Amino acid sequence: MPSIPRDLPVWQLAAASLRAGTPVVLLCVLRSDGSSPGRQGFKMAVTLTESTGSIGGGIMEHKFVELARQRLRTGDTTPLLRPQVHRREAPADRSGMMCSGEQDVLLLPLTTVDLPQVEAIAQALATQAGGSFELSAAQGLTTNLEESASPFYTYQREPEWSYRERLGFREQVTIIGGGHVSLALSRVLATLDFEITVLDDRAELPTLDANTYAHHRHVVDYDQLADVVPTGPQQYVVVMTVGYRTDAQALRQLLGRTRQGHSYRYLGVMGSQAKIAELRRVLREEGYAEASLAVLRGPIGVAIHSKTPEEIAVSVAAELIGVRHGAC
Repeated sequence: MPSIPRDLPVWQLAAASLRAGTPVVLLCVLRSDGSSPGRQGFKMAVTLTESTGSIGGGIMEHKFVELARQRLRTGDTTPLLRPQVHRREAPADRSGMMCSGEQDVLLLPLTTVDLPQVEAIAQALATQAGGSFELSAAQGLTTNLEESASPFYTYQREPEWSYRERLGFREQVTIIGGGHVSLALSRVLATLDFEITVLDDRAELPTLDANTYAHHRHVVDYDQLADVVPTGPQQYVVVMTVGYRTDAQALRQLLGRTRQGHSYRYLGVMGSQAKIAELRRVLREEGYAEASLAVLRGPIGVAIHSKTPEEIAVSVAAELIGVRHGAC
């Protein structure tokens, strides 16, 4: 089965609880800086007996869960926005952790009035319908399922706090090629909160048919890739076709987009150093500028001497994680 957005279980528990008449609290990280264990957008749903999701773990999360349950027991429905500073020497708002970051955590009790909004969010996430939601001091929880917010997160603390978030996956990976490594990479990425698309030019390819981890699978002529592969700051593209000729065919389309001012967060091609060097040489001779070729990563993957499709998949996924967090 394709992976689901990380937050879907949170909204599903909240919806199920409210339908059953069980009070529930939404915890959400509205801001994170530095080495904060809970990143912006991390969420939890907490009832008196259940919880799902995470706002970063550790003693901080434990304290917020206990605070949420205390609010549930007393019936206090007042929202609480609390800074958390992860430094022992901080003069105030110490979280009890020492990772040197900071985060703002919202505690928002939900009531049956919020049930239609919560159900709409859960449905939109389950069906990848898009849209956005907003948490605010003025209106609590509201949704806009007709339009997606951009950027993915928007947070304003003063004069009245408000937080807006797009629904769905923040980052998308397009894998060009549906072979064995593509199947293994899709399996790994399905656990890492990426929306996954696999494209191949071969109909009835067994490994493409077997790829139940990708959200989208299409048979596409590689000469049409410029029309179907999206660009943008959250788009990752991995080229791993059946061979050198089709790799070059795909790269001509993808690098042609960079000539037009489009960009990718990541564009890489699988292969040996010799193969990548030859691809660069040929593309350079065909007139692709060094600025375009500099975008291309290869050989891809963290250098762990990977051999099997599964090992290669782990190494490539590790590189994508590094790019996601600015480490590569």
